[in-house]
Amino acid sequence: MESLISYAEEQPPSSLMTNSSSLKQESNESGSPKCVGGFVLVHAGAGYHSESKAKEYKHVCKRACQRAVDQLRAGALAVEAVTAALVELEDSPFTNAGLGSNLNLSGEIECDASIMDGKSLHFGAVGSISGIKNPVLVANCLLNEAQKGKLSAGRIPPCFLVGPGAHDWAVSHGIPPCPSEKMATRFSLSAYKRNKRKMELAEGTVPGQNRTKKRRQSSENGNGSGCLDTVGAVVVDLEGNVAAAVSSGGLAMKHPGRIGQAAHYGCGCWAENSGNMNPYSTAVSTSGCGEHLIRTMLARECAAAMQSEDAHQALLEAMQNKFISSPFLTSEDRVLGGVIVLRCCRCVEAQPSPNIQGILVEFLWSHTTESMCVGYMSAQDSKAKTHISRLPPGTVPGQSLAIEGGVCRLKGD
Repeated sequence: MESLISYAEEQPPSSLMTNSSSLKQESNESGSPKCVGGFVLVHAGAGYHSESKAKEYKHVCKRACQRAVDQLRAGALAVEAVTAALVELEDSPFTNAGLGSNLNLSGEIECDASIMDGKSLHFGAVGSISGIKNPVLVANCLLNEAQKGKLSAGRIPPCFLVGPGAHDWAVSHGIPPCPSEKMATRFSLSAYKRNKRKMELAEGTVPGQNRTKKRRQSSENGNGSGCLDTVGAVVVDLEGNVAAAVSSGGLAMKHPGRIGQAAHYGCGCWAENSGNMNPYSTAVSTSGCGEHLIRTMLARECAAAMQSEDAHQALLEAMQNKFISSPFLTSEDRVLGGVIVLRCCRCVEAQPSPNIQGILVEFLWSHTTESMCVGYMSAQDSKAKTHISRLPPGTVPGQSLAIEGGVCRLKGD
């Protein structure tokens, strides 16, 4: 990596944010950039990541990066690499996606996932799907099937399926079902029991209306940003194609049938190669409170913002104006979410020959939640780098934001 830049931004009420920054240099032994063949940035969710589980979150991000890089080294396109990363994230019992997802009010697991290919601009998604270990595989299969063209009798192939219909379609296309009892883990079952007890206390008959309201708010806050750990990834391959994906088990104790941003077009992920009026290829994956992200279409908003010259300033303004201060969320006390973003463009290498083209990749993450766990890796790095980004002490989640990121150069052959 050439550099890693970190920023912490707190939102003063009704005023512009102030910004402080620090710069860390990263280099390999030869002192030259070692980013060749592609790049991946993953997240294990925006929410709250305790110090006691930090090692596990970082480890799963490392594994996800490695899976994606293995695909890139083998010549896979970005959409294949991003799928591989998501499968690894879904298979971890510590993330709220696939295996070990949050349980809903009925004690069942219903998952959402989506994927977008920046080259073809095709999109695939599933919502409220049960009995499938890796929902992202279904989303990717929908994307691939749509690229084949129309079905018999001129029918348009689906790009978004939900519920039992999504499950049946997945099985009919060779994706194996997974018994519901194997989807839950001891962690998710334990969390379900705790949350159910909190709800029973909050909704019980308590003398005095104010006391009841206070207990409800306490329950909501206790089940707030700590349960927003949707996972996602963004990838660019050596050809400059980008892809993005996201997967989630949804909010804990959600109503059965609820579908979050992870399945919605323009809300959970976005990927678009450069062309026409866009000088940059962009890829975005979001995490946080699904309702907030849906009402602001944050993935697409951030991707559009990345066409500006200054990536950091563009993301800061998007998170501030299109999310925290969004007119669509004025009734919300705390606006909770996070994004990972990459953008890239072709550049001419000064050395060793001006005729050799490379790809300049800028990657950023930002969140309004207490923390966000990320990992990143290029195809020639020996191992992934991981980091848990946290809001500065004294800032208020949902009203403040943090931004960090870096730059790498993918060198052409």
